[in-house]
Amino acid sequence: MGAEQHQEWWTASGVRLRRVSSGDGRGNWLFVPGGPGMGSESLHGLVAAAQVPGAAWLVDLPGDGSNRGLPAIPADPYSHWPGALAEAAQALDEVVMVGHSTGGMFLLSVPELAAHLRGLALISSAPHAGWRPAFARYAQDHPLPDVDAAAERYARQPDDRTLRALTLAAAPWNFSPSASAEGRALLTGLPYCHDAVAWADAHFDDDYRARWTPRDLPTLIVSGDRDHIVDQRLWQDEPGFQGPHLLHRRIADAGHFPWIENPDAVRTAFADFADRLADRFADRRDSTG
Repeated sequence: MGAEQHQEWWTASGVRLRRVSSGDGRGNWLFVPGGPGMGSESLHGLVAAAQVPGAAWLVDLPGDGSNRGLPAIPADPYSHWPGALAEAAQALDEVVMVGHSTGGMFLLSVPELAAHLRGLALISSAPHAGWRPAFARYAQDHPLPDVDAAAERYARQPDDRTLRALTLAAAPWNFSPSASAEGRALLTGLPYCHDAVAWADAHFDDDYRARWTPRDLPTLIVSGDRDHIVDQRLWQDEPGFQGPHLLHRRIADAGHFPWIENPDAVRTAFADFADRLADRFADRRDSTG
């Protein structure tokens, strides 16, 4: 039985894929969450807004979000990060991978993906770790009353509970004021995982730089024009992320989760991208007979 026939399954290294929609059109769209530690549950709204053709899958690396304590998860799940994402891409046909924030950075850290993708979408992501000092300056210039206390509690006792409290305290940095209630509701319901955050802090965040560029691969780069977390100007001067095969879209009046404030504009961006991919799928079909 092919992987496409399963609603939920795991790769050899414990990457979990859950099919959440299936419709007309081509492609398997694999949605990889940011955080890390927030789980793919954070992307239900993005999938609903994007309305991609074909099948949409939520993807969780082993040990991330709620993908823990399960028989398919290896004893040392983080030793497979982020390279295990290639297993998911290789298991399905006509794969388009969609990464939000750190999820997009994980995708750009796995050069093996380039040979297996029909398309790539990067949401509120970055080509290198230069976004971190920029965000630190923003946070210093725009302090939030509860963040310092929550950060101190997290430093004293880093666990899932204190990570949730810190994330909620920092929620206003992620959303425009008009979307603060909806954004907080999204963040409240997620399965936080401190161990995933600790791995990224020790092994990924500070030294991250894209290990491959999409060359001629159709790529969508989407961000909110009020994203205060990840500086989207980094794409402008980065070689390999410009050209006719790349579609850059800024979502008006939106923050780090742009589908919260402006789902219609996100839908339009994905629809335009899907049109480009339809031509690529047609070329592929014609070449294979």
